[in-house]
Amino acid sequence: MWKLKIADGGNNPYIYSTNNFVGRQIWEFDPDYGIPEERAEVEAACENYWKNRFQVRPSSDLLWRMQFLKEKRFKQTIRQVKVENEEEITYETATTAMRRAAHFFSALQASDGHWPAENDPWIPKVMCLYITGHLETVFPEEYSKEMLRFIYCHQNEDGGWGLHVEAHSNMHCTVLNYVCMRILGEGPDGGKDNACSRGRKWILDHGGAVSIPTWGKAWLSILGLFDWTGCKSMPPEFWLLPSFLPLQPAKMWCYFRLVYMPMSYLYGKRFVAPITPLILQLREELHTQPYNEINWKKVRHLCAKEDLYFPHLLIQDLVWDSIYIFTEPFLTRWPFNKLRKKALEITMKHIHYEDENSRYIDIACVEKVLCMLGCWVEDPYGDYFKKHLARLPDYIWIGEDGIKMQTFGSQLWDTSLGLEALLACKLTDEIGPTLMKGHDYLNKSQVRDNPPGDFRSMYRHICKGSWTFSDQDQGWQVSDCTAEGLKCCLLLSVMPPEIVGGKIEPERLYDAINVLLSLQSKNGGISAWEPAGTSKWLELLNPSELFEDVFIEQQYVECTASAIDALVLFKKLHPGHRKQEIENFIRKAVQYFEDIQRPDGSWYGNWGICFTYATWFALRGLAAAGKTYHNCLAVRKAANFLLKLQLDDGGWGESYLSCLAKKFTPLEGNRSNLVQTAWTLMGLIHSGLAERDPTPLHRAAKLLINSQKEDGDFPQQEIAGASLRTCMIHYPNYRNIYPLWALAEYRQRVPLP
Repeated sequence: MWKLKIADGGNNPYIYSTNNFVGRQIWEFDPDYGIPEERAEVEAACENYWKNRFQVRPSSDLLWRMQFLKEKRFKQTIRQVKVENEEEITYETATTAMRRAAHFFSALQASDGHWPAENDPWIPKVMCLYITGHLETVFPEEYSKEMLRFIYCHQNEDGGWGLHVEAHSNMHCTVLNYVCMRILGEGPDGGKDNACSRGRKWILDHGGAVSIPTWGKAWLSILGLFDWTGCKSMPPEFWLLPSFLPLQPAKMWCYFRLVYMPMSYLYGKRFVAPITPLILQLREELHTQPYNEINWKKVRHLCAKEDLYFPHLLIQDLVWDSIYIFTEPFLTRWPFNKLRKKALEITMKHIHYEDENSRYIDIACVEKVLCMLGCWVEDPYGDYFKKHLARLPDYIWIGEDGIKMQTFGSQLWDTSLGLEALLACKLTDEIGPTLMKGHDYLNKSQVRDNPPGDFRSMYRHICKGSWTFSDQDQGWQVSDCTAEGLKCCLLLSVMPPEIVGGKIEPERLYDAINVLLSLQSKNGGISAWEPAGTSKWLELLNPSELFEDVFIEQQYVECTASAIDALVLFKKLHPGHRKQEIENFIRKAVQYFEDIQRPDGSWYGNWGICFTYATWFALRGLAAAGKTYHNCLAVRKAANFLLKLQLDDGGWGESYLSCLAKKFTPLEGNRSNLVQTAWTLMGLIHSGLAERDPTPLHRAAKLLINSQKEDGDFPQQEIAGASLRTCMIHYPNYRNIYPLWALAEYRQRVPLP
């Protein structure tokens, strides 16, 4: 039976930590763990998911929840409440529903103070370990079984797989999932519900694997299922370019930069894995013509229409072809091959720097697996690769839908938002220990130092004082995580230390302020990881077809709102520190909101779905800055936008398709989504609707209260997180955090009988 272990570093000599592994969450299979009844309960949950997989695609993330609730012997003792038709919500009813949600959510807290959860799946680690020969040692039989379960569970009815669990099928994910099934031991016609034959049919019916997009072409070339000459040029010499050039690594968005860093190393090496009998079979299965007859140069820019979100201009294709024609024939021959050798050395130096400063976690899953493979190619028996292997468990997550290789983890993000929700409840006497543990986690998770050495020459920004998205070991500063972590610490600093623990030293708060102030752009918006400001025209060179606006760093509504909220509170509690800079920051940020608001009153959301998410954040930031319905046109327009979208049941519901279309798209059947209803309820409260007409707020609160389950949980519904416009992210804890937070705000700020 599977068991989640917290803050456990194990006995591997190749793993190390900056804070004794606080925030680490890893799964372990123990054949002796659990009694027969518990094992039967897990199997029932898995079977139930399979039967209902097309009704609710995201998993409810039940396995760790079942484990924690049993370990803590949690039993809901607060009576369930319902609001009947025509019945008013009383203060007592709202309080009861809120307390039930708070007690349930508190029971899910880990021993080190954070809230665990999955954070979206990814799959190339299977292919990487197949190449290195470590697949069976890292993923023995029980792991393979659960990985296949995940693949089966998320196969679409048409036989393909999408970029996320709710997405339409595309070539990229269908080919990679098919290859993974075959690597994990399924035959050409094997797999549950004929998964392999159905997947292969989808691939061949849509033109075969030659129409996989750029990143997929690179992976297939590494495996020996494609040829590097059919890939867009990724010369490692790019890492030798001086900083004064308009196109240079430091000017790329960090995620994109760290994908292409190891990818260019593998491209420069023209690395191809050993050609096994399985690879020879896959060459026949994935292509519509014999492998040795494919004209690879002609398919370089070919992309299936299902994958083509960011079409490329002809000029871009000419640029990539020119780079290939005018560089590769020379850089692979003497004497220019000496430059290629130097470029590969510099590229690997950057890879090692990133690995060491993230404790071999790296910034996220795609980068992790490519860096790991690059280290193996450099030295299959070296310590670098062994340190990578030691951190693979950090990416494994298991739910009732099987094992998924997640993007990494959202430990800090979920915990800071969860603590804010609990603090809004004002239940200190009931949940004091939960608050103390959460405060301790935040204290131990703040990044204490900048990267070592001349970190700017390694394309890194300051991170001292920040909080990451996941845990301290990962080391990458994120503006909204820093802002939310800072706000929690500020709120807790004015509470009795005997209840919530000692407050963080002011100097560490000042370090966090320094990070936030450093990330504001000239337009007033806040970037996420590094300062923005690179020329927008560089986006035209984005080689990826799957993603848009990923080549350079951007400003984000959500990050800007979080920063305003934290800075306003900081200025109140620490009025003497950088007061003028903070006031200027807030003024410019408010102007940014007003400048980019859409004509309908909404804002586009980059990290959640989509217009409801960003509009809640913007209203939250504007309210913190003192803007109201009466003194700010942007607030009035935003409130009117949200009110027009309220559904008959009192809720709101928005499809992930809004992110792709950049236009509000309701859920199919005009369904409500509880998480989005909670966002909107809070946004309207921030707009001052309680003083004007509280009726829409009462209707939304009624839906939340009546949707609460017997144990205090809320049902899992559609996916709520977003990234890169096309890549949605599943945050299972959102279904607990946001309804709880919304009920707390409603109870506190809306007059009730």
